[in-house]
Amino acid sequence: MRHFLKMRKFLLVTAVALFAFACDKEDDGASRSLENEKASATIVDTAIDTEALGILVDALGKADENEGTDLIGTLSGEGPFTVFAPTNTAFTELLASLEGFDSLDDFDTEEEKALLAEILTYHVVLGDAVAADELTNGEQIETVQGENVSVSLEGGVFIGDATMEDSEVIIPDVMASNGIVHVIDKVLLPQSVLDALAGPQDLVDLVVGAENLTALEAAVIKADLVDTLKSEGPFTVFAPTDDAFMGLLMALGGDFNSLDDFDTDEEIALLKDILLYHVVPGKVLEADLVAGSVPTALEESNIEIIESEGTFVIGDASETNANIKDTDLEATNGVAHIIDKVLLPQSALDFLATLKMKNIVEMAIETEDLSILVDALKAANAGLVETLSGEGPFTVFAPTNHAFVELLGILGDDYNSLADFDTQEEIDLLVKILTYHVVSGTEAFSTDLRDGQHIPTVNGANVGVSLSNGVHIIDASGVNASVVIPDVDASNGVVHVIDKVLLPQEAIDFVTMLNMKNIVEIAIETEDLSILVDALKAANAGLVETLSGEGPFTVFAPTNHAFVELLGILGDDYNSLADFDTQEEIDLLVKILTYHVVSGTEAFSTDLRDGQRIATVNGGKITIGINGNGVSIGDATDHPAHVDIPDVDASNGVVHIIDKVLLPQEAVDFVIDLQSTDIVELAQSIDNLSLLVEALVQADAGLVEILKGDGPFTVFAPTNHAFVELLGILGDDYNSLADFDTAEEKVLLAKILTYHVVENEALFKSDLSTIHSVSTVQGEEIGVNIRRNGVINLEDSSNDHTQVTIEDVSASNGVVHVVNKVLLPQEIIDALH
Repeated sequence: MRHFLKMRKFLLVTAVALFAFACDKEDDGASRSLENEKASATIVDTAIDTEALGILVDALGKADENEGTDLIGTLSGEGPFTVFAPTNTAFTELLASLEGFDSLDDFDTEEEKALLAEILTYHVVLGDAVAADELTNGEQIETVQGENVSVSLEGGVFIGDATMEDSEVIIPDVMASNGIVHVIDKVLLPQSVLDALAGPQDLVDLVVGAENLTALEAAVIKADLVDTLKSEGPFTVFAPTDDAFMGLLMALGGDFNSLDDFDTDEEIALLKDILLYHVVPGKVLEADLVAGSVPTALEESNIEIIESEGTFVIGDASETNANIKDTDLEATNGVAHIIDKVLLPQSALDFLATLKMKNIVEMAIETEDLSILVDALKAANAGLVETLSGEGPFTVFAPTNHAFVELLGILGDDYNSLADFDTQEEIDLLVKILTYHVVSGTEAFSTDLRDGQHIPTVNGANVGVSLSNGVHIIDASGVNASVVIPDVDASNGVVHVIDKVLLPQEAIDFVTMLNMKNIVEIAIETEDLSILVDALKAANAGLVETLSGEGPFTVFAPTNHAFVELLGILGDDYNSLADFDTQEEIDLLVKILTYHVVSGTEAFSTDLRDGQRIATVNGGKITIGINGNGVSIGDATDHPAHVDIPDVDASNGVVHIIDKVLLPQEAVDFVIDLQSTDIVELAQSIDNLSLLVEALVQADAGLVEILKGDGPFTVFAPTNHAFVELLGILGDDYNSLADFDTAEEKVLLAKILTYHVVENEALFKSDLSTIHSVSTVQGEEIGVNIRRNGVINLEDSSNDHTQVTIEDVSASNGVVHVVNKVLLPQEIIDALH
């Protein structure tokens, strides 16, 4: 979206519209060439004179029939405008898609003409003439209509609207005297028009239009309740998702694989009972929910509204409550709330009880997604099939096929199927894994489980239970399995289908034994540690051989990015490890590398203590920090490394991957010797900051002398391009920084510059990641936000997002972050009014 800031006053333009000019690339019959010599004509004159845009011109005229609308007149005005112009074919295709609109003449009411005007103004951008090569991929552009269009540059220039189909710019950059035109092959539609065309929805329409309620839609049709839910109402519908219906079908057993299996009169009557049990007479919004019993449309059957942890759940005749996932989906005859379970009245429970109960093995055999589990029970050849077909009761946590496939992937290339468990040791392991999924002597439904509970299994070891955001089973691996389908009742117990094979300690030890590599092998196989491996080799001090030895060692391994940052700190003379080519530099590299190694101990993160000082092979010590953000490693600098990946187990120790190269005092002294440049000198040495230096001088406020002082300072340094953009915003009176030539303007410039300076702190990226704002010398604050991709965004008082393009540029008296925009405090914005 483009913003236009004028100094001392803002111009509010309220009337706009659209034009178009183009030659349809297929069939609009435009034979004239589109040349820039037409720039002497206005947008409207050009459109009127172009046969290919006849429907567009007619549309402008039709919209102008409403009193107070003058789109043609506006587009004949001064502008400038950027216009996305649909061809005749585009309008013809739009009219063909609209029911009841065969031509523009069908826009014959004031409301319909206003709708047409809304469509047309959605094609117009006011205040700038933007050429195609000025558009950026992913850009959001605000139109006169008020909603945004988006830009995609994948395979051409495409303009996206509120529909799923983008328009393509088939002729760009047609110049007019009052703007620029890009010809497109589709009429753009804003969301407001789509909503108006959709019209009001009743509850049935709402269900039909929802992607996750397709099973409910089919059920309503099958139970012949469409007319009921289309009637006047009002009704409140608790609408189960498709996953909820899948859970119901699983509970019903192998004879019910889809709603089509409700094919007898009794079963269809049951389905109708179930659906009516989800309908409450009256319109009950989320804000109206109160705990208590609520009558439903199913005669003499109530549901329970139950308070639970600050919200409500829905209780039915079963022991499992439904969670409300989405609320207040309003329709013309009521409201719907999305729930994650099909509510079951007593009649449904009675029906379930009449179904032939199957034992656990029979149920697993009939469940396609448990076929590998059945094969595993047979392959173990330990009587497990017979045991789980017995009297019980049992509670079984049953892994899906996908869970077993993931286990085989963890075990490595030697395990492609269960047939690869072919030694007695491997078969014994398989038995231990399978019996770790079975609890004997109890039938524990999900409502019987408690958060933090430990349950002994037939294996002899315990599994844990976590009820945070669902039901999860904790094994020895520390990676929880989620119960994806709970409470599958069997004649001899209950099955909970889970998404992971539970691993007892014996299995963890087996996997560890299979995959264990020494520290150097791990580093070589880790792409993000390739520079560390190169450094070990370049040091030529026997470190590769040492770290391949018996150990044990604890190694803090810097990532490639960490080494790149170190090279950046060292300066232009150090572009790669090859630049460590003197004996002094190689000795320094050895000192740095040995500062990352602790010999004689295998210290996992659980062994580390906050404030602990650990001696390294280098002879210097590192400091351990432990807080809510994890584990940090302090070196001889003021900026600790963060442990990104802890506890990478190796055959001869443990590796902790860190985001910074640790620097012993020898390396810090070396860096200090290299970098004796203060912030001003640093800025003067960077071509792209020359206007910043010029601005510091022009402000004539002693800023140069201050920023050459002891500090420390944090400076957000705008690029030359950022200052050029600022001058463009300020208007024609400001062509260069020399135009800040009055005392008042110099003060204004100084306030802008001091808004980019934080005093008494050198805030590197790692420091900025822990805060949300910083106070500037100017007095106002700057917002700080680090995106998931690691980019630092700043927010000034204009609420525009500014991006740090180069971070952590160290100076002798602070740190500089290069930014792509001049930040504006509120004081300056107020002055610009």
